[in-house]
Amino acid sequence: MTTPAVEDLLREAAPQVLGVLVRRYGQFDACEDAVQEALLAAATQWPVDGVPDSPRSWLVTVASRRFVDEVRSAEARRRREETVAALDLVEPGDVEQSDDTLTLLFLCCHPELPLPAQLALTLRAVGGLTTAEIAAAFLVPEATMAQRISRAKQKLRAGGARFGAPPPGERGERLRAVLHVLYLIFNEGYTASSGTSTQRTDLTAEAIRLTRLVRRLAPGDGEVTGLLALMLLTDARRAARTTGDGIPVPLAEQDRSLWDAAQIAEGVELLTGVLGGGPVGPYQLQAAIAAVHDEAPTPEATDWPQIVALYEVLERVAPGPVVTLNRAVAVAMVHGPRAGLALLGTLDADDGEGGPRPRGRAPAGADIAQTHRLDAVRGHLLELAGDPDGARAAYLRAAQRTASLPERRYLTLRAAGVT
Repeated sequence: MTTPAVEDLLREAAPQVLGVLVRRYGQFDACEDAVQEALLAAATQWPVDGVPDSPRSWLVTVASRRFVDEVRSAEARRRREETVAALDLVEPGDVEQSDDTLTLLFLCCHPELPLPAQLALTLRAVGGLTTAEIAAAFLVPEATMAQRISRAKQKLRAGGARFGAPPPGERGERLRAVLHVLYLIFNEGYTASSGTSTQRTDLTAEAIRLTRLVRRLAPGDGEVTGLLALMLLTDARRAARTTGDGIPVPLAEQDRSLWDAAQIAEGVELLTGVLGGGPVGPYQLQAAIAAVHDEAPTPEATDWPQIVALYEVLERVAPGPVVTLNRAVAVAMVHGPRAGLALLGTLDADDGEGGPRPRGRAPAGADIAQTHRLDAVRGHLLELAGDPDGARAAYLRAAQRTASLPERRYLTLRAAGVT
């Protein structure tokens, strides 16, 4: 049985090994399959035989041999001999020391791929998760996820996508795509959009691990640091976010003694180190909002005027329905629930035809008016405004629209508790 130490080692080595193979042989799909077989072999052998002195070299050697075996079985004898002769097999100790993980992330988040494929390919190729683990995380059959990953690799091959750093003029945009994928992975783990669990710590932990890795590879990018700070400051509340039976607990009702003080301190330190050092992007602003919440000792001590100001800046930098939705809550806390409800009213007209899409937790392709979150927030503000009938109806509409069973229970209970 694989030990946690071996699992961590394999997960860290997986993108490095894949980067070596793709850079050498150029066939992403075949190389990725070969690396997965090498990882499986290591997971079986290392706990019994011990971890080799150079784990990365061992994996590269085994994966290279699997790749060559596949070439031999797939091509005619003459072509096979020519190809094998050209493949310079890597021996232990002869592995390049460069880390191609960021280049691999750029490839997995290629703009030619649809977003679900980017998510799946990133978790498989860079995160080292198995197809079964990814399928379980997104609540789809393993066969469906396997097809999604296979189609993504085929699309990369058909489109002629090459393994290499994007041109300097495209690097910033491609890095933003990588960060967006990591952001979505984290959000799906932090607030599961469907199923029986409120959160999936495997996804949040993997998103944080990969973002730490990207920061190590791109240390000067303020948005990379901002995203890591946002994840840490948000994940710090995890232990207080649900009751013992999995029902969500609103931020104002959480036991703040359960929040992770070390994560909060790290997130604040990261954020402090980048704010003021260059242009402020959306991840830094969201991290700043999370820091204001986390540093308040009680809900009443929250600096809501500062949060409103930060959301106003965020709405200028990265406008979208989800930003407006969250700003409405902050506005209600400063100017009263009716002011927040008026701001929510601007979202009712968002019919999804050409308008900005919600980012993060709303389903891809769905406008904010068709998700449960708008009605959930409206129910909360109507309850604060003293409109129990309106609040009850909004909560029940939200409960009907959510695919998350814990959230449906929570919203139904809120509706029943309105007086």
